[in-house]
Amino acid sequence: MNLTTLNTFLAIMETGNLVNASQRLHVSQSTVTSRLQALESDLGQRLFVRQKSGVVLTAAGLKFKRYAEAMTDLWRQAKQETSLPDGINAVCNLGCHLDLWPETGRKLLRRMHQDYPETALSVWPGKHNELNQWMSTGLIDAALTYRPTTQEDQTLHLLREERLILLSNRRETSMRNDPHYVYVDAGENFGRRHTAAYSDAGVAKMSFGCAVWALDYLLEQEGSAYLPERLAAPYLDSGRLFLIAGAPVFSRHVYLIVNDQAALGWEWLDDILTEFITPPSAKSP
Repeated sequence: MNLTTLNTFLAIMETGNLVNASQRLHVSQSTVTSRLQALESDLGQRLFVRQKSGVVLTAAGLKFKRYAEAMTDLWRQAKQETSLPDGINAVCNLGCHLDLWPETGRKLLRRMHQDYPETALSVWPGKHNELNQWMSTGLIDAALTYRPTTQEDQTLHLLREERLILLSNRRETSMRNDPHYVYVDAGENFGRRHTAAYSDAGVAKMSFGCAVWALDYLLEQEGSAYLPERLAAPYLDSGRLFLIAGAPVFSRHVYLIVNDQAALGWEWLDDILTEFITPPSAKSP
């Protein structure tokens, strides 16, 4: 198995048949067929089922797909990092949870871009499981996240505690039994505490897996929701959102997880951590 074989597999999958794959790769159809047969022989599994309309991945093909994508992505990353342009002495591929981009992610990227121009940056949005998988396979070097998993070659830095507060786009809103309440999934720990605090509440008719999307919804539609305080702060200040008095306040932690090997070339890491770590006693703005 080699990179050419992997690219052939992905081309067949993406184009839907061997003819289109051969055209994309600028090789003959017989070459594509030979590469696929060699790959299936190495794996001992059929990867595609041929039909009149094209090819369909088998169960084994579906499993192999994510590894093929990961290996080809790693190769592209390796090429990028080993052929740095003039003026660049380090690379940082940063993963960022969607809810952390508007405040922390954007601020961190701006700080690094302005003060450390010799570092090449790329940023990838993702959910918790995606960020953890990308870290484990080396597709990203660092991740801003709420629920990290770590390995021996990674270091976890706690940046701060993030408060989740109940907000509404109406000045007078009941803390309980709001028919327009929007549930925002902030993790299992939040879910348990939320259920305990609102054990008498019914099921929310609207829910989001992303606080940023929930915020956009509240700015356009009638409703209330628990949102990160830092994310909602500008809209509280402008009067577009209102804090619901007496409502329980929840919290979750923000982490930066880094690959230790990649971080060896990051002369900026200590400065960034000093700026972004909030002491436990400090209050959120």
